[in-house]
Amino acid sequence: MAHVAKWKYNEVEELKNLIMENKVVGIAQIGGIPGPQMQHMRSNLRGNVFIRSSKNSLIYRALDDAEGKTKGISGLKDFVSGQSAIIATEMNPFRLYGQLKATRTMAPAKGGETATSDIEVKAGDTPFKPGPIVGELQKVGIPAQIKEGKVVIKTNKVLVKEGEKIPREVAQMLTRLEIFPVQIGISLNAVFEEGNLFKPDVLDIDIDEFRLKIHQASFNALTLALETAWVNRETVTPLITKAHQDAFGLAMELGIINKETVKHIIAKAHRNMMALASQSKDAVDEDLKKMLT
Repeated sequence: MAHVAKWKYNEVEELKNLIMENKVVGIAQIGGIPGPQMQHMRSNLRGNVFIRSSKNSLIYRALDDAEGKTKGISGLKDFVSGQSAIIATEMNPFRLYGQLKATRTMAPAKGGETATSDIEVKAGDTPFKPGPIVGELQKVGIPAQIKEGKVVIKTNKVLVKEGEKIPREVAQMLTRLEIFPVQIGISLNAVFEEGNLFKPDVLDIDIDEFRLKIHQASFNALTLALETAWVNRETVTPLITKAHQDAFGLAMELGIINKETVKHIIAKAHRNMMALASQSKDAVDEDLKKMLT
């Protein structure tokens, strides 16, 4: 039987404890992130999110060991690839994804990276002085020319389409143009919470916009419930208030006298009398004439 180093047992045990002691656990890819940027990201997340990188084989083992207590957690093994790390937190998966996304920064391309979106140069002035640079720009596919003593890009041009590799020459020119197309950050591959696995395409939402939609849906539901007189704990008070207002309005219209309407009916009768008297001043007594003046 092959000897297994003790540190590996200890590492798996620590990873397993991290997994089982937190409500939300994810697998993230951290490859290609320079040391200073990684430290900055860890600093921003410290206190809310634990990030533990390790060998993929040890992460597999820890997930298998944790499966006995946390059913379904081993499903995260399918998302371990490249330079992986375990992310553990009490934060809900959507907020976690949003926080990780907020730590991402744009960096210069070196060449060989895969474009995550179309890389486009815009028409307009460049920071270059007229000279050989025009030919260098044109060589990498940028439609450049000299105009009024300036080097300008004539039209918008997509240099690299999404999913394509960034050529080294293009990467160098983009850097000179101060275009940084490479996104550096922690990529969350999947998250596990209470038996459910969430992938990035589900987690990538605008929380503020989503909250606004929920508020609007709640308002629409309440409006519909009130219109159809659907009684529940949310509608009972406004429905009783509306019924009271409708009953009061009907009683006033029909002149039904009760303790709620008597003062209003008398006030209405008085207003009607004064309006009628103002049209026939010669037919009223002196007291009423004084009231009209």
